[in-house]
Amino acid sequence: MKYQTVEQIQAVATLHDEVMPPMSSRERLERWATLLGREPERRLTTLHETELRTPRLRDTMRGDNSPIAVAFADPVLRGQGLTGDTYGEAKRFFDVSDRQMHDILCYCHFGETMSARAAALAIRRMIAAEDRPGWFTRLWRNLPGLRYGA
Repeated sequence: MKYQTVEQIQAVATLHDEVMPPMSSRERLERWATLLGREPERRLTTLHETELRTPRLRDTMRGDNSPIAVAFADPVLRGQGLTGDTYGEAKRFFDVSDRQMHDILCYCHFGETMSARAAALAIRRMIAAEDRPGWFTRLWRNLPGLRYGA
């Protein structure tokens, strides 16, 4: 696979003239996992210590060849509104929490790099957890002010 900067990808990427209906956040997450699953052995960079950064700094974090960069390289997700490959933009676009983003791509879980398969699995695990929240998740969602990153 040839390395390209974000600017190079934006310059050559085009979308078909047909307008796609808006995808739900779940559909966007499923597409992201599918994109990662296409090259399961691909090594991707992680983001270092996302949980220790201030919200402002965390939102600007990015990495060349990160799981987020894979999503941003997809013309369909860009057509759906993904405007960059930063942590904050991915969090907004995929409608996920800091804790969920941390579980998908933080260095402390995977080391300097991770396989695309591991990133796809983390996303799919998160989708499955949303489908079947346990008692702790239901409790956590209903306790104001105790959410990760608040």
